[in-house]
Amino acid sequence: MTLIINNDDVAKVLTVDTTISALEASYRDLVSGEATCRPRIDIRIPTSDRNKNYQFGSMEGGSTKGYFATRMKSDILYETTYNGATTSEKYCVQPGLFCGLIFLTSVENGEPLAFINDGVLQHMRVAGDGGIGVKYMARMDAEVVGMLGSGGMARSHMDAFISVRNIKRLQVYSPTRENCEAFGREMAAKHGIEVQVCDSPEQIYRGAHIIASLTDSAVSVLDGTLIEPGAHVIVVGSEGRPDRATMEKVDVYLRFGDTPAPTGHPEFETDAEYIAWEARPDLPKFGNGRWGTRARGAWLPERRITLADIVSGKTPGRSSDQQITWSERGNLQGAQFYAVAGKVYELAKAAGLGYEIPTSLFLQDIRN
Repeated sequence: MTLIINNDDVAKVLTVDTTISALEASYRDLVSGEATCRPRIDIRIPTSDRNKNYQFGSMEGGSTKGYFATRMKSDILYETTYNGATTSEKYCVQPGLFCGLIFLTSVENGEPLAFINDGVLQHMRVAGDGGIGVKYMARMDAEVVGMLGSGGMARSHMDAFISVRNIKRLQVYSPTRENCEAFGREMAAKHGIEVQVCDSPEQIYRGAHIIASLTDSAVSVLDGTLIEPGAHVIVVGSEGRPDRATMEKVDVYLRFGDTPAPTGHPEFETDAEYIAWEARPDLPKFGNGRWGTRARGAWLPERRITLADIVSGKTPGRSSDQQITWSERGNLQGAQFYAVAGKVYELAKAAGLGYEIPTSLFLQDIRN
């Protein structure tokens, strides 16, 4: 039987510790050649509304450990301005609904194992990366988090930070005060920590050992001039990288790794996090990157290290408590989804969760 696993079922079985463990194992398998993946590919097509465009995104990867996964997203994209901030928005069918699916298959016999809603898993795998970055790069005594954003990514990242460091205080700001206050109360109750809901974004930097920008802003909202020595930086959204002032301050940049080149085509090797094709390419479109900008790749080559460098002992990562560090995944999304989705499938099946449908519906006797 093939399982349909929804977000409620994922939330019941997937923990941040399981996520971090699965991701680290996947990254090690990539280095050893036991796993492979490709960068994200987006297809963008204009809609009849000139202020919106369609985007289909997919990424995939698999391992000799038994699982292969394709993650697919079907979105209508646009931008809006709220309280002076430009944000990236998306929906499927209508605002408030989204279509993101993970198709999990068996490497051993090709069997379709599961279709999994990607909402909870997506938040967890991104937060898992944040946790790995803090685990290897933040000061060992890091206990104060300065956070921009108070949505779903903020919640999952706090779980990840708590998992790898003894966090005692959260300083958080987001433009919608009511949401920020509710988030602060929730984090204080859940984690037993002190929370300051800040009146301005500038306040989150004071004494913070971990700076996390977790917003849907289309541009960077960080202010690197305010980041203090010893801080570790994490960015989600805003094109995936800090502002220029932060980049200039970073002493060590951890990029987990890059996808391998296609077999026989080393010239196609890329550090780009996504590659896009567009209908009517002359028209500006919304998506990853703004209106025709190149996909982000590796930065700060003279300060760049990889997760393999740390795990192998080639470098300690951070070498002093005064260094400012920054971590990000690289273009390894495909490797993340098979690893975490595989764990979700195993845990959901063991717990009797998910909706079973006959696998025979996906099989045929005509060779393709």
